Amino acid sequence: MPKCEHGDDIQILKSMKGLWRVRIEELKNRARALIHGFRGDRYAYGDGVLDRVGAHVGELGGHRALVIANRSAWLKPIVDKVVSSLGKYGIDLAGGRITPGSRPNSLTDDVYRMSLYMLLFQPDCIVAVGGGSTIDAAKAANVAACLGHDDPELESYYGMGLVGPALARTGARLLPMVAVQTASGSGAHLTKYSNVTDAWAGQKKLIVDEIITPDRAVFDYSVTRSAPSDVTLDGAFDGLAHCLEVFFGAKGANLGLLQEIAEVGIELLVSGIPAVIADPDAHEPREALGLATDLGAYAIMVGGTNGPHLNSFSLVDVTSHGRACAVMNPYYAVFFAPAIEGKLRLVGDIFRRYGYIAENLDALSGRELGMAVAEGMINLSRKIAFPTRLSELPGFTDEHVSRALSAAKNPQLESKLQNMPVPLAASQVDKYMGPILEAAKSGDFSLIVNM
Repeated sequence: MPKCEHGDDIQILKSMKGLWRVRIEELKNRARALIHGFRGDRYAYGDGVLDRVGAHVGELGGHRALVIANRSAWLKPIVDKVVSSLGKYGIDLAGGRITPGSRPNSLTDDVYRMSLYMLLFQPDCIVAVGGGSTIDAAKAANVAACLGHDDPELESYYGMGLVGPALARTGARLLPMVAVQTASGSGAHLTKYSNVTDAWAGQKKLIVDEIITPDRAVFDYSVTRSAPSDVTLDGAFDGLAHCLEVFFGAKGANLGLLQEIAEVGIELLVSGIPAVIADPDAHEPREALGLATDLGAYAIMVGGTNGPHLNSFSLVDVTSHGRACAVMNPYYAVFFAPAIEGKLRLVGDIFRRYGYIAENLDALSGRELGMAVAEGMINLSRKIAFPTRLSELPGFTDEHVSRALSAAKNPQLESKLQNMPVPLAASQVDKYMGPILEAAKSGDFSLIVNM
């Protein structure tokens, strides 16, 4: 903000700041209305809601809860509050202990370890406390434990809608689950997705089924103030990717809803990311990121992510999921541009409003419009010292490009190709996705081949 020497100038700047605060509050209110319409009373969010965990477990008929959580320095106070809430409602800890959570990216051995605890301690409810990795691993472990007698291999459930039919065939039932989120980002506490990583292959895969959505969820946004800055930023860009990718691919009856989710969620994130870096303890940007990433979860329950998420699954050994999506989204925006001009204008207007785009977007169209909006995304990443090309990721090699192209042809991940505003068949992956990855490696938009 420029220095002012006159009283009138100072008053104008104060007025501008006040108008900005009013706008953000309006966006937050719109976000709350959307989230309530999405989850209703099954979701408790906002300051001071950790005490609701015990009530939610009780509503599900739980008396012996398997609490799954890592107890790192910043998570321990949160876990202690959850255990205290369970005690107030007379709910015991299954096995008399806390079950360790997952490492980043929900590794398969963590999933199987959790499923073993479920089989040994025989809980009647699961309470997963943590970020997306622990919650996703707990979802997958629930599947492995309950269907293990029929088929214990996670590989059998990767893909869309395979868990429900297996439960119906065997007569098994998943344990009810309460997800206690501690990081604004993945939206795992609200969604039907479980991302699981095979560390040996260096590849992430997906279980997608409505039936694995946690029955109840709790998220006290204030707990994120103690999260490491990397966790905060990775989560924020994951939420941004959810809003962007789903909106870009939206069509039909859900387009209006997804446009509103995108308008609110993207602006809260674009305005909130620099604000939370400037003041990590401030309440307003933490709440903005929490609401916005919850909207990202709503988006992926209505629609689906596409290319950037698909490619991120092959980068698990060199960067976090949120950073991978932040790198890839601008390049896909250029590829998608001729098919989504109206959507790009809406998104571009938000980035322009906050100073990341200087061009007059009304004068641009097609690929040129896509490049202008992509530059806006890259400028936001640069502002907070995020990588903007694959070659900036430590450990990245051309093998990752080959791995990403191979994964894109896997039928288990076909939904990501079909969710793109320019859908690709497996036979088209090398021709069109290959140049996108090469462009993302070098930062050169000219390498991208539009259909």
